[in-house]
Amino acid sequence: MLQINNLSKTYSNGVKALSDVNLSIDKGMFGLLGPNGAGKSSLMRTIATLQQADSGSIKFDGINVQDDPQLIRQKLGYLPQDFDVYPRINAQDLLDHIAILKGISNKKLRQESVDGLLAQTNLWDARKKAVSTFSGGMRQRFGIAQALVGDPDLIIVDEPTAGLDPEERNRFHNLLSTVGENKVVILSTHIVDDVEELCSKLAILAGGKIVLAGEPGELVDTLNGQVWRKIIDKNDLSAHQDKYQIISTRLKAGKTVIHALADERPDEEFEALTPDLEDVYFSCLFNSRNNG
Repeated sequence: MLQINNLSKTYSNGVKALSDVNLSIDKGMFGLLGPNGAGKSSLMRTIATLQQADSGSIKFDGINVQDDPQLIRQKLGYLPQDFDVYPRINAQDLLDHIAILKGISNKKLRQESVDGLLAQTNLWDARKKAVSTFSGGMRQRFGIAQALVGDPDLIIVDEPTAGLDPEERNRFHNLLSTVGENKVVILSTHIVDDVEELCSKLAILAGGKIVLAGEPGELVDTLNGQVWRKIIDKNDLSAHQDKYQIISTRLKAGKTVIHALADERPDEEFEALTPDLEDVYFSCLFNSRNNG
C-alpha cells in the first residue's frame, strides 16, 4: 500500500503545488484526475523521489520514501509525461541499458527480461529500430516497457495517453489493465475516459488539493437527480452561466450543450440527465473554483 499523509510542496517562485494531500492507494489501477496545473505531476515527481516535499510523508509497504529514496527506487517504475531517448539507439539496446542501470547484472536474465517486455508491449518487431523514430503510441509503449524493468511493485504513469489516436489509446489501455492486476499503478491524467475505463478507485486533484476520492460508481451515484441538460444558442451561454450552476459546455451540431447542477429542474427546457464520471469531475472543478 502507498500511504500519503499531509503532503505539501511550494516551489521557490511561490507557487503552492501541493497542499495537505492525503491518499491511501492499494494494489490495482488508481486514477489521479485533474486539469493541467492541478499539481498531478508535482505529486508524481515527489512520490518518485525526484523532488522533496516541504512537509508530510510518503510510505510504500512500510518504507519511508523521503528517508530511503534509493530503496523505493528499486521498487518503482515511472513513465513521466515527457521522456527523452538517445537518438540512435534501438529499442532492444536501450532497454538493455536501462536494465543494467536498474541493477540486472546477469546477462541471460537481462536478455530474458528485455525480450519479454518488448513482446509484452508489442514492440518485438520494432526492437532493432531507433526509439527516436517511433510513433507517439510506440514511444509510450516503450515507456511502459522501461517502467516495468525489474518487475517493480509501484508504477506511476503520468498523462500516458495524451495525443494518442483511438487505436493506440485502446492498445495502451489493454496493456495498462494487464500490468495493474497485481501492482500499485497510479494513472495521472486529465482524461476522464482513461480513469473511467481502467480504474477501480480515483481521486480528483484541483489547486494542489484532493477535492474528492472514492470508487467511480459510488461518486457518480452522489449526483443522481442533480444533473440537467439543455441545448442553447452559443450567444445565450453567458446569461445561463450567470443564472445557473453550469458545470460543463460542449458543442454539438453547431449548438451548445450545457450541463447544470441543481436539486430541482432549473427551468422547463432543461431535461433530467443520468450523471457519469465526467459530470462528477466537472462538478468538482466547478465547486473548487467557486468555493476555493
